[in-house]
Amino acid sequence: MLDQVSDLIREVAQTVVLPRFRKLSADEVHQKSPGDLVTIADQESERALTSGLTALLPGSVVVGEEAVADDPAVRDRIGAGGAVWIVDPVDGTNNFAAGKTPFCVMAALVKDGETVAGWILDVVEDSLTVAELGAGAFRDGVRLKTRGDAPAATGLHGVISRKYLPGHLRDQVDAHGGALGGYTTGRHCAGYEYPAIVVDEQQFGLFWRIQPWDHAPGTLIVREAGGVTRHLDGLEYQPVDRQRGLLVAANEEIWQTVQTTLFPDGPPIIED
Repeated sequence: MLDQVSDLIREVAQTVVLPRFRKLSADEVHQKSPGDLVTIADQESERALTSGLTALLPGSVVVGEEAVADDPAVRDRIGAGGAVWIVDPVDGTNNFAAGKTPFCVMAALVKDGETVAGWILDVVEDSLTVAELGAGAFRDGVRLKTRGDAPAATGLHGVISRKYLPGHLRDQVDAHGGALGGYTTGRHCAGYEYPAIVVDEQQFGLFWRIQPWDHAPGTLIVREAGGVTRHLDGLEYQPVDRQRGLLVAANEEIWQTVQTTLFPDGPPIIED
């Protein structure tokens, strides 16, 4: 099924998403919430993926970003047991709508609450990163493995998504982030950030909002390649989680170094 889902995602990307790139009219882009866009490509991609994925696995259900936007209760399906597809029909929609890259199509398969497979397709590059639980992670057929060494904090570069961080955590990042080798605020596309950690373009990522369609595929890919994905307090990430704050790193030692560098007084208190 791994290959069948890969083929479906590529087909939807090539026939639904890519033809709309830099060709959207004003009435094909809408704002779901301040700063959060949806386009006709998102909607059509999610419909095509939903139809194709449920046909591949009869009895499964889909939790798509746009379906949850219309009905937040759809997200509860993730914790209800059985086979659940989590779909991000266009990850990096704001980039896509602005005619910029990167943007991706992503999916994950969750069975009884555990992510068992994940797919991230960089649409413009036509580069596919996949993982299957217990079987490893691959990009375009090449097995991936994260770095295994433990650089000092000054040798680590990554992404810290500051936009949604609450003030007390942003203050800590601003106070201590300079001890790291460097960080950016990211490319506004989780489908780019996760594979970038696996291939050592960056060594860590810190995110605050953890919508399952943004993080379920990438967390499995990172883990299967040897990396670590945990909440800021050290608890393992699961796709059903609603707790905010997620630190992703290429290996255990890097995770510990980044966490203790940014939060030297101990794991931060998460305030809802």
